[in-house]
Amino acid sequence: MFDWFNADSALWVLFSSGFLSATLLPGASEASLIATLNLNSFSMWTVIAVATLGNTLGGITNYWIGLLLPDKTSSQKHGHKAIQWIKTYGYWTLLFSWLPVIGDPLCLAAGWLRMRFWPCVILIGIGKVARYLLLSLAVNGIL
Repeated sequence: MFDWFNADSALWVLFSSGFLSATLLPGASEASLIATLNLNSFSMWTVIAVATLGNTLGGITNYWIGLLLPDKTSSQKHGHKAIQWIKTYGYWTLLFSWLPVIGDPLCLAAGWLRMRFWPCVILIGIGKVARYLLLSLAVNGIL
């Protein structure tokens, strides 16, 4: 059944899964990460880097989609929990962009609120690398 998932395609599957998981589309980046680690074909750091790159680019895609949404006045930007979190905690909220359900809207809201791009990229990336690092350490029995 999983003949298509081998050492030749694993990193591409992992990257794609990470990207899709970070957008509003469904993906299974954690399962892909575990499967890729279990192949024992790549170093843990390579696997973490590929998963983080794909997932971070997916989060940035949500940010850009947020930029495309019409800009509203500050008084109209309320209501959604992600927007409230960002207004309350600022850029630091993006460290939680890896969370299921709320993470994608956080990135989208950051773009919609016209937050500065590079701080968003850095904090989104830090959150995502932390998740994959902890998961990889757990899979390898180090944590």
